[in-house]
Amino acid sequence: MQFHEYATEINDSLSEILQSDVDASIKLIHNAKKVIIIGNGGSAAIASHMQSDLVKACGIQAMCFYDTPLLTAMSNDYGYSDAYYRQIDLWGNEGDVLIAISSSGQSQSILYSVARAKVLKLDVITLSGFKEDNPLRSKGNVNFYIPSSDYGYVEMAHSIVCHYITDELQKVFKSKG
Repeated sequence: MQFHEYATEINDSLSEILQSDVDASIKLIHNAKKVIIIGNGGSAAIASHMQSDLVKACGIQAMCFYDTPLLTAMSNDYGYSDAYYRQIDLWGNEGDVLIAISSSGQSQSILYSVARAKVLKLDVITLSGFKEDNPLRSKGNVNFYIPSSDYGYVEMAHSIVCHYITDELQKVFKSKG
């Protein structure tokens, strides 16, 4: 495959993203008390990058749960599928937003965390891909789905969505002051 074809495939994947969903996400994040972002593997890297942009560029309180000693202790004692869930239970509050990123939309650690966040009355934004009927796709207040089974396409598209959201939020916060 040529690079142009690769880039076109990512662009095609993004063409199904609705502006209304992006705008709703921006509003949720802008009005949040705090933003919690989670993911595994490549999705964790996207989450961490988004957290950095929200804090540094937008002045929004945002956090990820990637402190290695704590994450490994939680995973060891409670199982990896509960590692984020338990941290959301500790730090999640009504008025917060959880951004849950999972390429497959099937990661138990992400699904359990979303379920707990909803019980605690957090707003939830999901980013998923692969199968149309993946379990994460319908769990959020706003759900972004990338119609591809290729990790590279899904992760790049998720990264672009997150960058767009933080870039737009940065404009809002710069205009205030």
